[in-house]
Amino acid sequence: MKPKGCLALVLHAHLPFVRHPEEEYFLEENWFYEAITETYLPLLNMMKRLLKDGVDFRLTMSLTPTLITMFNDTLLRQRYLRHLDRLVELSEKEIERTGFMKDYHGLALMYQRLFKQARRDFVHTYGSDLVAAFGKMQDRGVLEIIASSATHGYSPNLSANPSSVRAQIQIGVEVYRRNFGRDPRGYWLPEWGYYPGVDELLKEAGIKYFFMDSHGLLHADPTPRYGVYAPVFCPSGVAAFGRDWESSKQVWSSTEGYPGNPVYREYYRDIGFELEYDYVKPYIHPIGFRINTGIKYWRITGPTENKEPYNHDRSRQMADEHAEDFIRHRLEQIDRLEVSMGRAPLVTAPYDAELFGHWWFEGPEWIEAMARRIDGHYPAPRMTTPSEYLSAQRTHQAVLPSASSWGQKGYGEVWMDRSNDWVLRHVHAAGERMRELAARNAAILNKPADRTGLRVRALHQAARELLLAEASDWPFIIKTGTMVEYAERRLSTHLGRFNKLYEDICAGAVDPEWLDEVEKRDCLFRELPCASYYVPPSPAISRKRAADRKKSRKRSRP
Repeated sequence: MKPKGCLALVLHAHLPFVRHPEEEYFLEENWFYEAITETYLPLLNMMKRLLKDGVDFRLTMSLTPTLITMFNDTLLRQRYLRHLDRLVELSEKEIERTGFMKDYHGLALMYQRLFKQARRDFVHTYGSDLVAAFGKMQDRGVLEIIASSATHGYSPNLSANPSSVRAQIQIGVEVYRRNFGRDPRGYWLPEWGYYPGVDELLKEAGIKYFFMDSHGLLHADPTPRYGVYAPVFCPSGVAAFGRDWESSKQVWSSTEGYPGNPVYREYYRDIGFELEYDYVKPYIHPIGFRINTGIKYWRITGPTENKEPYNHDRSRQMADEHAEDFIRHRLEQIDRLEVSMGRAPLVTAPYDAELFGHWWFEGPEWIEAMARRIDGHYPAPRMTTPSEYLSAQRTHQAVLPSASSWGQKGYGEVWMDRSNDWVLRHVHAAGERMRELAARNAAILNKPADRTGLRVRALHQAARELLLAEASDWPFIIKTGTMVEYAERRLSTHLGRFNKLYEDICAGAVDPEWLDEVEKRDCLFRELPCASYYVPPSPAISRKRAADRKKSRKRSRP
């Protein structure tokens, strides 16, 4: 039976490059360890269970280059295991402490099982190689992994230097190729920061489609006939998929979304802050301030400080009910759309991957329950990927989308307001300097056989420092006021290292010992000739791109 419509569930997995070998313990590395335990392993295990049971499902997921690099890093893998061992030890103490506390003892046992299982899965099931684990899911045809920018640079803010946007895209695509052994079809523009023309750079990199927020399509010229419920072709010929706000609100909304249900686990109450200081001291920050341990015994309960004990069986039942509710709403939505569209609508539902498991503990269970309910049951929307949809529906409207993002208020305010606009002038100046260095040294950068010379090494490291400074994470953190000191320190560190490298290269006086140390610390994309991506395209490539643009303008509206 033909499905009534299609659902593309899209997860964006990203973390900034946080690796600090200079210190034995570094607080911000916990972002990575927590995400492995609470999001990435649960998602892999969920897909594994669905495959074992023969459930026909589809997911789309970005894995950003910085996240892939951290997955592959030997030091971070070792530190993750150390992190898990400490949690297992803490959970054992909690089992003893809660022995006569009927509301909490079962939860202490649950956390011990969770931490021990995470260690077994990481080491034995997946061989400490989560990139390969996700790649195998893609090879099985149930997961489509898409590419993203090198360090999650917000493209509209970088567009003052087109070479910076181009390098972010080209390096991101090359990281994908080297890790998954294939070309990516889809692309996640960081923060969905679209500006007219960036799709040309995506096309140059071989990308077939990307995502954008709903207003970016609804304000397109001409207005899309099917709104956000079918992809459109940009002037470059690259397809754009728009977010469906109705399905987003059911999950994202702080007032109406599923994760806020009173029976779900409360993220903001953790024993690292609740129990006596001397008891938790060995498991919090070494200098003594309290942090989350990951052991949380309470449910959301409601808008009150008095939280009731968490019941995982009840929350699993609620996740199943919410999966059923989500499908029912999609069917009602598709029925309405089908009447006006005259074709099967596509509902594109994108979310941050870390919502599932980390912020919303029951999130992976919700996805699994939804996949099981959809499989083989009609009427129901068919789970699909954008590539599958484009293969099945080849004719789409051609439009020019509008500048947009998925940030607050829909444009660039999050990454450029009074709190963080000072960042741009430094990043732009560094981007212009990098373009200058690449142009001046194009002759040696275009000879990849020699990448051991001091000058070439310094050029590539300068590019890495610029890429790290361009990450959208730093202005976002400054805007939200969370870890402002850390974000500002990262920005000043990378910009300072870049400017020293620039001056040393220009003076022909690169310090080899200092460069050795910087390469060890900021070691992402070491296998790539990063500076080479800033060399301008050859005239032949420029002529071909101009011809392609001319052809795309002749594309007729269906």
